Amino acid sequence: LRRHYRLQPGIGFGSGPTGTLRSSLRPGVTVPIAPLLPSPASLAASSGPPPPPPPLQLHSLYGGVGAGLGPGAAGHCNPGNPAVLKEAVEAVVRSFAKHTQGYGRVNVVEALQEFWQMKLTRGADLRNGALVVYEMVPSNSPPYVCYVSLPGGSCFGSFQFCPTKAEARRSAAKIALMNSVFNEHPSRRITADFIEKSVSEALASFNGNREEADNPNTGIGAFRFMLESNKGKSMLEFQELMTVFQLLHWNGSLKAMRERQCSRQEVLAHYSHRALDDDMRTQMAADWVNREQSVAGTIAQELASTERELEDARLAGRELRFYKEKKDILMLAVGQLKLVLHSLKCS
Repeated sequence: LRRHYRLQPGIGFGSGPTGTLRSSLRPGVTVPIAPLLPSPASLAASSGPPPPPPPLQLHSLYGGVGAGLGPGAAGHCNPGNPAVLKEAVEAVVRSFAKHTQGYGRVNVVEALQEFWQMKLTRGADLRNGALVVYEMVPSNSPPYVCYVSLPGGSCFGSFQFCPTKAEARRSAAKIALMNSVFNEHPSRRITADFIEKSVSEALASFNGNREEADNPNTGIGAFRFMLESNKGKSMLEFQELMTVFQLLHWNGSLKAMRERQCSRQEVLAHYSHRALDDDMRTQMAADWVNREQSVAGTIAQELASTERELEDARLAGRELRFYKEKKDILMLAVGQLKLVLHSLKCS
């Protein structure tokens, strides 16, 4: 029970007056937090876990921005070239339509749903079924924005200027379909060869030694442990898992667990098998409420930064769940804060 308690985000044996992690976390902390996962910028220096990789790339997991999964992979999703991104998306959609429905105009919304339904019937492990979920951003005028969440949890958004809600829905479906199709390619699987190559490149980049790679308590060792634990999975599946650790790092939970003497391996093993759920979101939101109560404006500042990140990533055609979850947690914190203020007024 004590081990489970130590591994909860937002709960711990802090040094604050109430003895909780929430009271001991400093609001607005921006100094580097020693992570339990390797960082692309500094595996050896132990900064935070890696940011989410753009579609078709794995460079942010271990190397520099220029490294991709294969020839031309980075160019398809170059955020600096919207025309290239649009062309790549349209090409994949046309190809998918040709091989599954014959020639002619394809309904991408139906095609995306059929793709995941096909995966489910072929034995894919989709715990929550094959339903693709769309979410429109409330707006009374264009441009309209739509997000789509895939059955595994990955999220994409409309990446073009959309004059109608229907067009926004189609735009989101297109980028999601492209990534779903590419994710089936063998090069997108985590294999033994891929792990060895990735670890070797990480060691070379940060002047590490082979002993570090075999020790799960080092940054590179934790990186290897994560990859080994996900052998056989696709990059999209791996990214869904990484989102949990990115949120724990962003919230300060990884630092708190380290202060409770939790090892990297212990945290990795625990959260590798735990899905992001409402309980975790609520605990993180409560941490931001406490930060706001200590320093007014903390949530508004973080929310503004998160919304900019989400917008930039959406227009670049990147996977969005990390940014979207951050925004949702902060909005949940706003709601919690209103309830706290209301209860204070009534008391």
